[in-house]
Amino acid sequence: MPLQTRPAHHAAATPLLQVRDMAVDFRTVGGVVHAVEGVDLEIAPGETVAIVGESGSGKSTSAMAVIGLLPGNGKVVRGSITLDGQELVGASESRMRKVRGAQIGLVPQDPMSNLNPVSKIGTQVAETLLAHGLATPKDVDRKVVETLAAAGLPDAEERAKQYPHEFSGGMRQRALIAIGLACNPRLLIADEPTSALDVTVQKTILDQLDRMTSDLGTSVLLITHDLGLAAERAARVIVMHRGRIVEQGPARQILEDPQHAYTQALVQAAPSVAVARLRPEVFTRPATAPTAVPVAVTEPAEAPAPAASPAARDNIVEVEDLTKVYRIRGKKEDFAAVSNVSFAIPRGETVAIVGESGSGKTTTARMLLKVVEPTSGSLRFEGQDVVGLKGRALRDFRQKVQPIFQDPYSSLNPMFTIERIISEPLDFYKRGSAKDRDARVRKLLDDVALPQTMLRRYPSELSGGQRQRVAIARALALNPELIVCDEPVSALDVLVQDQILTLLRDLQSEYGLSYLFISHDLAVVRLISDYVCVMKDGRLVEAASSEEIFTNPRDPYTRRLLASIPGNELDIAV
Repeated sequence: MPLQTRPAHHAAATPLLQVRDMAVDFRTVGGVVHAVEGVDLEIAPGETVAIVGESGSGKSTSAMAVIGLLPGNGKVVRGSITLDGQELVGASESRMRKVRGAQIGLVPQDPMSNLNPVSKIGTQVAETLLAHGLATPKDVDRKVVETLAAAGLPDAEERAKQYPHEFSGGMRQRALIAIGLACNPRLLIADEPTSALDVTVQKTILDQLDRMTSDLGTSVLLITHDLGLAAERAARVIVMHRGRIVEQGPARQILEDPQHAYTQALVQAAPSVAVARLRPEVFTRPATAPTAVPVAVTEPAEAPAPAASPAARDNIVEVEDLTKVYRIRGKKEDFAAVSNVSFAIPRGETVAIVGESGSGKTTTARMLLKVVEPTSGSLRFEGQDVVGLKGRALRDFRQKVQPIFQDPYSSLNPMFTIERIISEPLDFYKRGSAKDRDARVRKLLDDVALPQTMLRRYPSELSGGQRQRVAIARALALNPELIVCDEPVSALDVLVQDQILTLLRDLQSEYGLSYLFISHDLAVVRLISDYVCVMKDGRLVEAASSEEIFTNPRDPYTRRLLASIPGNELDIAV
């Protein structure tokens, strides 16, 4: 593919990092895989550069080649990597150990996989400080506390004594940032540092990372699949596709005038960019009077949200004062995961529940799926109260309400073929003859745009997007009326996200499906939902039409969520 490169202003004439014509190969059982080919990039002192692209594009491989952490079967087979003029390709492992941490820091993607679960956080930070001679055994405890505090961890002295499982996702990511910046490196590689975090936590972490790197004068190589986030946080953006750089230049120019077809597809597909593109229209027009929507809030935080009588529309689901309380062993007080939540889902439309982790949105979905029994409240499906359903009535209900789970890698049985996965609900409920079930499975593959050749394959042979299509086909097998989508695209790249969201919309239009869409990503919710319920600490704080939520948010928490969307502050022309 031709390289589309624009001239960019560098902060200094001499780059800190310079990569020239780099190629990386992996030796596999099936032969040599050319993962990266002909990569050229520069990062000036104090500059932030982002590499964007979908999974398999070579962005993380390029970053790991720079820091010398390629897997054992990977190798830089051509090109040059220089840090401050010193060549790193071919450097001995002993020399690279001196470079890592001291000159190049790393904040990896998954904190649970990169923090030792049986070692205290403080111990792991201390290992880095001691290994690079930045602390002595006498003063290491004090420096650990200082390092964690600098990364924004409250009560750093107490946190240092805790284990990773005692931290939230955002706190674990702060600990990784503390380790990555402990040695004041000149270059920090941040590989998808916030992809698994809620938008508010994501913004907090990225703001903290910006402050720390700015104070230290550290250059940053940011790896992400979100073009909106890249444009908001980086001066320059590099777009990779199939192991090659297809375009690079100033972030705003890449967003507003992408030259390569792949970059154009990324810009169009990125939910955060789409929201930013809507922003001039959204925030400059006068607020209109609220219209009735099929939701109700029992305890509004600021102004009462509009509500409609259940009889006003054909609601497939009506939830009233739904509550779930858990007893906590060893504690006197119970924990209310969901408190007095009320809303309705109109037939054939999409209601989204949004909120941070721990807000109660997934617990609400599980109660609707009859996986968790509510403590109190009513839950009506097609006018029938389903709380306490058992036996045949419960079997009938579950044929009409089906889930699509978050992770396409763990929600499919790895030992089953795709044909067996999709046919399993049909077999369980004995729908039709074997010939009828076979025909139904093939029709479902067509509905989710997968080829018939997939039938004999296993989940491990499919991409993430293909697996999620299989999960959607399985959910459709019994002709349900309601599908509960629990974070169905959060584990996918933006291009695949766009394909899955388009597929869900098309299927809804074709079959008249109703959706309950659970998500922490308001950018995605903006693109698919008709109505939005905002949850915080187990309560519904605001509920209205999607248009109303995004144009005239009433609750301060909702406004904070909207302000945290990556790229939300970008003023992109329509």
